[in-house]
Amino acid sequence: MEISDANPQWATGFQDECWWSREALPTLNAWAEDGEPLRLVQRSVANDDPEPKAVSCYGLYLPELDGQTWLRFVDGRPVSSITTQFLGWCCEKLQTAGKKFLLLVWDNASWHISKEARRWLGKHNRKVKESGEGVRIVSCLLPKRSPWLNPIEPKWVHGKRKVVEADGLLGAYELAERVCRVFGCPHYEHLTVPQNVA
Repeated sequence: MEISDANPQWATGFQDECWWSREALPTLNAWAEDGEPLRLVQRSVANDDPEPKAVSCYGLYLPELDGQTWLRFVDGRPVSSITTQFLGWCCEKLQTAGKKFLLLVWDNASWHISKEARRWLGKHNRKVKESGEGVRIVSCLLPKRSPWLNPIEPKWVHGKRKVVEADGLLGAYELAERVCRVFGCPHYEHLTVPQNVA
């Protein structure tokens, strides 16, 4: 991280995924008027509700870029092919910001250490090195079961407290919109697993 901090062509990014539930409420304190306690009622999604119970989101926290957090929501769950799409998108944005290297700090999730993800990283870095265009990724895995070492984790906790709805159930799109507003970023098109057409 010393190399990254000392060189303006480098960016350090802390990456993680988070599930945003439409029904589960975060742990929080609340105040109410007239001596009556404010009660947040646990909601449930109806069986015939076409929207998912929760939406997944990828995030990259970049302390050197004014503390920005870049988000992309997922239609489905985090998997290796979605991870590589997210990393490619982040590299495009970093290249626009004038960066040449990304020190990527992330955990040992199966979709981070899979063969597909490792192959993609190797292929991506070779392509950038040969062409001289793009952002190379230096991957740094956190120790297993140590989420407190990733500074994006508290951002998820505070974000969940800010988007909670006391009355009613949020739709999946509205929830994603609120999350993006909390993090001060646009709500981009959701990432999806490409369908193989035969």
